[in-house]
Amino acid sequence: MLITGLAVGAVLGFVMQRGRFCVTGFLRDIFTQRTWRGVTALLVVIAVHAVGLTALTSAGVIEPSVGDFAPLAVVVGGVIFGLGIVLAGGCASGTWYRSGEGLVGSWIALAMYALSAAAMNYGPLSGMNDWLGGYTVEATTVPETLGVTPWVFVVLIVVVTAMMVRHYVARDRATPTPATLAPKKTGLAHLLTEKPWHFYVTAAVVGVIGVVAWPLSAATGRNSGLGITTPSADVASWITTANPANWNWGVLLVLGILVGSFIAAKASGEFRVRVPDGRQAVRSVAGGVMMGVGAVWAGGCTVGNGMVQTSLFSYQGWVAIIAIALGVGAAAKIWLKPDQPYNPQDDAPSAQDGTDGTDGTGGTVPAQVMTGAAAASSGTAVLTAPVLNTAAVGLVGASRDKGGLTDLGDGRWRMDTLGAVCPFPLIEAKDAIRRIDVGDELVIEFDCTQATDALPRWAATDGHEVTRFEAVGDAGWVIDVRRGV
Repeated sequence: MLITGLAVGAVLGFVMQRGRFCVTGFLRDIFTQRTWRGVTALLVVIAVHAVGLTALTSAGVIEPSVGDFAPLAVVVGGVIFGLGIVLAGGCASGTWYRSGEGLVGSWIALAMYALSAAAMNYGPLSGMNDWLGGYTVEATTVPETLGVTPWVFVVLIVVVTAMMVRHYVARDRATPTPATLAPKKTGLAHLLTEKPWHFYVTAAVVGVIGVVAWPLSAATGRNSGLGITTPSADVASWITTANPANWNWGVLLVLGILVGSFIAAKASGEFRVRVPDGRQAVRSVAGGVMMGVGAVWAGGCTVGNGMVQTSLFSYQGWVAIIAIALGVGAAAKIWLKPDQPYNPQDDAPSAQDGTDGTDGTGGTVPAQVMTGAAAASSGTAVLTAPVLNTAAVGLVGASRDKGGLTDLGDGRWRMDTLGAVCPFPLIEAKDAIRRIDVGDELVIEFDCTQATDALPRWAATDGHEVTRFEAVGDAGWVIDVRRGV
């Protein structure tokens, strides 16, 4: 029966890769995009889980067990985990499936996550669990505390989720349709490996997989459903000790995620080994360690806590996901910034743009290309309309600092984000578009899989026009965005 873990994991990895399913992004968007659209997808998973697991429990098929609530460990661990997943570029499940896409940075983060979780569970850091997790309160689930059937909360979460889905689907329909890549396949192959999977459909499928996972896992003696942290720790422990106790259904589940995402990435042309730069490699190491330590303290990651424990309406699950979100918010404030932040003062006339009567190098600008204000102050007669004609004198970057952009001519500017992980291509693009003039084009080269959805959606939402969007080899893309506002 252990083989069912591999099968469930493979399906989950395939679905997550094709649906760009990333809880880190969902939580991050609250702070960076001011939207709860992604969190709504997480609520879809929780709602489907809640219906399925409550039904299975009511029928006596499974017997979930929830321990007493350890508030300090859950809050501190959740915040640390939230900080770590932003540094690593993905949560626990996201790191597993992105490893299947060939991201070496995710491989690094995954190794550090598994090792640190193993050290916390079984190794020299295990005493830290007793130190912080020793304080508990006698509280397991909200329905148990209130003495009501969990179906009350199941109905509540389903209604709230349905209302939020309706709201964001309506908003999506009111927004111009984002550009998509030209199809190269037809039929089922196109639907499964090319056509972008809808946000909420993917979430519903992930929820169904989670419901199916629990009884299959329980049949092997493991009273749990989807989970990433302990299985990841077990992988590291089994590799280093060959202890048969560490070879279980959960281990095959996470290995299956890797297999499934690799299959999906190869089928869609999105697999390529991508080596991070030094800065991202360091972030992957630090993020992976923080993920392992934080998830063990919190009692689970964004899957174990954010999808499973929340659907059981445990205090641990809901407090943990809030703490993780706070950690993500803090990390977004600290680290998610463009390399060369746009300064509105760059738009102001200066001695470098020739509006003071010089060409920015000490030479004098001809009167016929001088602005009225500059001519008046210099005592020179204005011979033509008071507009600075930068083309006439060959000035480069006269009106605005194009920091980091390559001038391709004819109002086209190239931005290279190859090697940057999500959400940096979007962060840099939003900053760069403000550096160019309305009507100019920003040519963005990127190899971040998640950006294939984020960039065209941003362009459509913010009123910019996508003039080109195409794949360049395996796991490489280019998108041209004409500034609209």
